[in-house]
Amino acid sequence: MALPAGILALIVLMIVPVPALVLDISFVLNIALSVAVLMAAMNAEKPLDFSAFPSVLLFATLLRLALNVASTRVVLVHGHEGGEAAGKVIEAFGAFLIGGNFAVGIFVFLILVIINLVVVTKGAGRVSEVSARFTLDALPGKQMAIDADLAAGLLSADEARARRREVATEADFYGSMDGSSKFVKGDAIAALLILGVNIIAGFCLGMISHGLTAADAAQTYITLAIGDALVAQVPSLLLSIAAAVIVTRVSDTRDLAGQIGTQFADPATWLPVAVVLGAIGMIPAMPQSIFLPAAALSGWLWHGLRQRAARAALPVEAAPEPVDPARIDLEEVSDHTLVTIELGYGLVQLVDTRQGSPLVTRVTGVRKQLSQAFGFIVPQFRVRDALDVAPHEYRIVLGGVNLGGAAIRADKVLAIDAGEARSGHALRGEATRDPSFGCPALWIEPAARDHAIAEGFLTVDAGTVIATHLNQLLTERPQDLLGPDEVRALVDAVKEHSAGLVETIHPQPLSLAALTRLLRALLEDGITLAHPLPILASLSRAVQQTLEHDRLVDLLRADLGALIVSRACPPGVRLPVITLDAGLEGAIVQGMQDPASGQPVIEPDLAAMIGQRIAELSDERGPDAVPLALVVQPRARRALASLLRPRAPSCLVLSIAELPPTQPIEVIDVIGAPPQPVHAPGLPAPEGAQGMAA
Repeated sequence: MALPAGILALIVLMIVPVPALVLDISFVLNIALSVAVLMAAMNAEKPLDFSAFPSVLLFATLLRLALNVASTRVVLVHGHEGGEAAGKVIEAFGAFLIGGNFAVGIFVFLILVIINLVVVTKGAGRVSEVSARFTLDALPGKQMAIDADLAAGLLSADEARARRREVATEADFYGSMDGSSKFVKGDAIAALLILGVNIIAGFCLGMISHGLTAADAAQTYITLAIGDALVAQVPSLLLSIAAAVIVTRVSDTRDLAGQIGTQFADPATWLPVAVVLGAIGMIPAMPQSIFLPAAALSGWLWHGLRQRAARAALPVEAAPEPVDPARIDLEEVSDHTLVTIELGYGLVQLVDTRQGSPLVTRVTGVRKQLSQAFGFIVPQFRVRDALDVAPHEYRIVLGGVNLGGAAIRADKVLAIDAGEARSGHALRGEATRDPSFGCPALWIEPAARDHAIAEGFLTVDAGTVIATHLNQLLTERPQDLLGPDEVRALVDAVKEHSAGLVETIHPQPLSLAALTRLLRALLEDGITLAHPLPILASLSRAVQQTLEHDRLVDLLRADLGALIVSRACPPGVRLPVITLDAGLEGAIVQGMQDPASGQPVIEPDLAAMIGQRIAELSDERGPDAVPLALVVQPRARRALASLLRPRAPSCLVLSIAELPPTQPIEVIDVIGAPPQPVHAPGLPAPEGAQGMAA
């Protein structure tokens, strides 16, 4: 209720006559309020810390005008009774501050009005106008920057909402300051008019109504009018200074006194001051008793500040900055990284720190995602420019091998037709294909992004295109990212909780190199290391039987069969199985062998037939169905897995030992089986695919 009560009190001051004591109290409160507003403006770290200033300025101006109306009434009605009739504050300002000489008072008042109106208020108004214009012009850019940071994951939704609220408040504040500066200007003009009214009306009333002589009327009423004007002008000047302080502030972590004190603490500032004052003091006509002590004081300040600067320059052992292991910076990556993203010079802006390094942020997200999927910390990636790459192209290199790349547009957005785009759409752009999945796409202007979304397109920026392609290429090659350092980190992490399990495997009987080779083989077969405990437990049992690499892999796969199958087939669902005809499988096992590895070698035509048939069966089932599983003899598994990896990557290749006994299956086809003859109705059907598979 304080604010409504205060506004009601202002109305009462304007309308209802009040005694001189109430006026005195109101004048003191007005001066106190002005000083408090000035101190709040000086102590604010940034202008928005005192965002209520325009409203406070309005109410303070109304308070002064109400006091002017009330004091004018008191001066004109009771002025002939003497100076004390208008209150002690007006009497003090009219008698003591100007010595009772109303001519001096008029000139002092006019000077204060000129300072307030022409210098302070006019300058503050101009600064407010320019600040409001620049703030409103920068508003769309600030909003777009917030949206970009939110899309890049640099801000949470709450942080982005707070940033938008701060930007909107800043625009409203400077717009309000541009208008509220007119209050101070209008108040100064009103003070001149009120002074003129008080002088003319008091002079006439004194002679006509109260029978005073012209000299007495002038002395009494003009002195009181000047005192009243000065009482109102001092708080007005303080508020004008406060308004100028607010609009000329620069955002800083310090208040105004801290900013000025820090910037005047340079020793080089005070030495020339001491020299100039000393030189002026040496002139005979100058007052040496003033200039020379001032020069000495400036020299003392210079000496003290220089000593403090010398102490501050001493080397101090700084605490090391905390390192974020998940962040990838161009300065931190080394020349020996395994994965390198090479950019043409037209794409360097994607890693520009002044623009937020959007590509670096997305590559960091890819690295986190791959680490979670593979079960080990993926080595850091390197992003660099390459002169042998076309300006708008990139390529992804793994261990010196070029895995892939494409041409992109850093300043545009890729609109991808993932099958949901509306036919006959009106979107226009540069036709291309998504480098990750080969979908038709268009490079469009960022302003057309909303239009593309409305047409059913999936829109991504250039940094996301590279990051998605990187993720797609590396997901197919987890074994190439695992090295001895990553295996050591994995083993050390497991050792913290299962030290005894690790001791049964490493460093004896498996060295770090042997363990790395074994885990790479498991990754190549599609077994991730996200759950290392069951893998290491199976390995601990397997090393009791053999140390031969291929045999260890087979034993591990047989022990982890339930884990392998569960990744493709949900619990309680029949696993769709394909088998090979017994004769065909026997031909593969007993046929040619690779002399280096001892593994079966499948004849090219036969390999093409098997790969084509399984690929057809996989396509017939669709992408959402449970993947097929080819179940073969243990000796044929590795050769067939290598055969199907590029032809039918979704098909599991299992040995009969890896299929869990409790897993229900459904035999889909027997590849290589002779066609069944047509039999007469009523005769028993010959043994079909199920029987042949059994």
